[in-house]
Formats: sequence, C-alpha cells, structure tokens
Amino acid sequence: MILYPAIDLKDGQCVRLLRGEMAAATVFGDDPAAQAARFVDAGCEWLHLVDLNGAFAGQPVNAAAVEAILARVAVPCQLGGGIRDMATIEMWLTRGLARVILGTVAVENPALVREAARAFPGKVAVGIDARKGRVATKGWATETDVMATDLARSFQDAGVAAIIYTDIDRDGAMQGPNIEATEALARAVAIPVIASGGVSRMDDLIALRDTGVIAGAISGRALYDGAIDLATALGALKA
Repeated sequence: MILYPAIDLKDGQCVRLLRGEMAAATVFGDDPAAQAARFVDAGCEWLHLVDLNGAFAGQPVNAAAVEAILARVAVPCQLGGGIRDMATIEMWLTRGLARVILGTVAVENPALVREAARAFPGKVAVGIDARKGRVATKGWATETDVMATDLARSFQDAGVAAIIYTDIDRDGAMQGPNIEATEALARAVAIPVIASGGVSRMDDLIALRDTGVIAGAISGRALYDGAIDLATALGALKA
C-alpha cells in the first residue's frame, strides 16, 4: 500500500482544513516546495497535492506553488482541485504532473473523465468525496444525491488509474479513517482505491493495509503534527 503525504494549498500556503471548511484552515508552512522536499527526503514515493482555492473557483489558483513543487522534487505527484476541462488536464500533465484527479466533473461531466482517461492512459484519477455515502462537489460545498459506490461503478470500464475516496466527516479531524466504507468501495470495483480523510496514526495505516484491497492512503495533518512519523510509516508499510 502506497502512503501519499498530502500538501493542501490555500493562498500559496500549506494548510489543513477541518472537514473541508475553508474557514477552519490551519497553516503549516508558507513554502510548499520545501515541505514537498522534506517528505521526499523521508522516503515517500508519491505526493498528493490539492489546490483548495481552485476547488472552489473551478480553475487553477495555486499553480505557482504546484509548479514550484514539481520543479523541486522528482517523485510523481497527483493533483486535484479546479481541474474541470480538457485544456487544464493537458496543461498540468505537460507541466510534469503524473496524475490529475477529477472530482466535480466526475459528477457533472462524466464524459470528460472518459475522454481524458482515453487520451492520457494511467494519468487520470477520480476523486470521490462523500458525506454519509453521498458525493459532494465544488470543494465539498455542494451536496448531491449521487452515491459514492454508484459513481465509482460508473467508471469501471473507463480506464481511470485510481479512485481517491475521501470521507469528508473524517477529513482533518484526526478521528481515524472510515475503513469500513473505504473497504466496501474497494471491493465493489476493480479500480485501485486510495483512502483519504482521518488517517491519524500508524494503526490506521496498518488497518487499511490489512484489508488487502486498499491500494493507498493519504495523510496530511498527522504528518505535520508528528502523530505519524513518515519515515517510520513508510518502513512499516514496506515490511
């Protein structure tokens, strides 16, 4: 199971939100590229980036910070937030991103997800963010009646590289991930599922790994707070 350190970007800074609330942002640093380098120095194999402003604006906002990270580190990076058309997808992939994450458009324009997955094999993931099983879009500000499992199944034959599943109520709350829901989703589809939201201690990572079906886990606040030591976690997951 791959551990993805998260760098959430708001106004050019590294932050963590509590349950997706922009007003509940904790700033962890004003040099995202330096933070990315620290994660890489600890041994991570991937980075997970989120343009929080972009998720609300519907277009890239923290592009300068993302580009600084891409210039600084050699590990593959995936990015979500404000990527809602083919031009933006192509722009980011040509600038060195390994994978784009499509969230809002996966609900509003699923044909775009399919088109992008065909055009860029292995480089398009779907972000499914849910409260109580129902998908939320536009930076989690809009609730829908779409069920997370139904949305995931709809892309079963689309060729997407991964599904990033976030339980919004757990995100940033340091209360542990929703292992049951994440495992159920992973068993419902053949697409690799990456868990996000609430990963706050080593036991969470081990429990996710031990399901045998979850391909990855994203952690942010726990790494910044020191609740999880990244190098130790990476070693344990490899063992």
